Amino acid sequence: MRKPRLGHENLGLGVGLRTVHFSHILEHQPDVDWFEIISENFMDSNGRPRAVLEQIAERYPIVMHGVSLSIGSTDPLNRDYLQKLKRLAEGINARWISDHVCWTGVAGRNSHDLLPIPYNEATLSHLVERIGIVQDILERPLVLENPSSYLEFQDSTMSESEFVCRMAEEADCGLLLDVNNVYVSSVNHEFDPVAYVEAIPAERVVQCHLAG
Repeated sequence: MRKPRLGHENLGLGVGLRTVHFSHILEHQPDVDWFEIISENFMDSNGRPRAVLEQIAERYPIVMHGVSLSIGSTDPLNRDYLQKLKRLAEGINARWISDHVCWTGVAGRNSHDLLPIPYNEATLSHLVERIGIVQDILERPLVLENPSSYLEFQDSTMSESEFVCRMAEEADCGLLLDVNNVYVSSVNHEFDPVAYVEAIPAERVVQCHLAG
């Protein structure tokens, strides 16, 4: 049975949408439940990619996955970015919008990487507040993905799984559980990946990534 998560329907099995797929999808209409797009690839585009996306969105459910929200940064939220995100979501009737539990830049500079955050009470409060603001602007629930990480902060006071669970509950947001990222981080930081997954509340998991 496909049970809803946070009011979202269970869409089934999806595929990441890339430009090399466009012609095949339009011509053959493959038997795919839904497509995930990288939000930033379409936010500032009014050319062929955006036009094709709108055609695909008429036939398939679309979900949006971003890499530039920088929810964990100490910089102010980029409201221009959020408005573009909102307009794109409205234009293609995106089922949900996701990004990562990370920061991508500071002082207005984008690192173009998904950087880890310290897992402590101060960071948790910071994220919960910012998630609330983002959800108010987007007027829909935000879904956040566990990142892969290569270093840990000495001032972390809780595990990543505990942090993510508390964040989702206190901010009332959804989770995108990336199984590959759990494995990568478990190798880097020597924790039990099965215990991590078992700690995540299933009712908060809106989407899963198997790889990438």
